[in-house]
This record gives sequence, C-alpha cells and structure tokens, in this order.
Amino acid sequence: MKFRKLIAIIFLLPLMSFAQSDLQTALKGGELLLTGLSVFKTTKGSKTDSKFIESVCVKNKLVDKITFRIVGKNEEGDEIKKELVIQKDGKECLFVLPKGIYTYEVVLPNKDVYKKGEYKFDEDVVITIKDD
Repeated sequence: MKFRKLIAIIFLLPLMSFAQSDLQTALKGGELLLTGLSVFKTTKGSKTDSKFIESVCVKNKLVDKITFRIVGKNEEGDEIKKELVIQKDGKECLFVLPKGIYTYEVVLPNKDVYKKGEYKFDEDVVITIKDD
C-alpha cells in the first residue's frame, strides 16, 4: 500500500501545474504501471498451481557417494530421465520437474542398488537417503 502512495505522489507532484486532461492521462499511466506490477506478483504466486514442481532435493546421509535416478513421463508421454550424483553428506536438487509418478533408484558406488521404488512428486520435496 505504501508503494502505491509513493507512486501516486511521484506522478501527482509534477502534474499540479498541468491542465486537467494531462492529469487524467498521467493518472491512467500510473494505473497501468501499478496494474503491471500486480500482474507480476500474481504470476509468481500462481506457480503453485502449475504442472511443475519447483525443486526436488536429495540429501545423502550414507558413508559413500550415491547416484539417485528417476524415470517418469510427462503429459505428452515423453520419457523423463534425471540423474543426480550426491557426495557423502551432500545435497543436490532438480529444478522445474513435471508433476507425476516416477520410479527411483539409489545406486551405490559399487553399482549395487541400495533402494528402489515409486514416488508421486506433486509438490516441492527434500528426500533424505540414510542407513536403515
């Protein structure tokens, strides 16, 4: 609200000496400027309703590095494959991942599969891989 008052003051001060039509033109310009700023704010906030997840992060609490692989499909049926190599006590993230059900594998350095399964990614998540 303070921002709108500041914008109004900035636009109105130089216009005090102009005619009424100039004042209305300047006010319309200020209104367009304020509307443009609120659109950016709304667009940023509506990302939660999108078909994408902003981030999926994986933490490694095992004694060695791991490879985290996921495989899924997008809405068009195209296969999505992602792979993260995560160092010991490290954390890696995937950004802008389509929502959906993915199969995952956690692979150890000796190529053994440590864990395997399916996970439904529908919101931002942090997955911690630790010794059972």
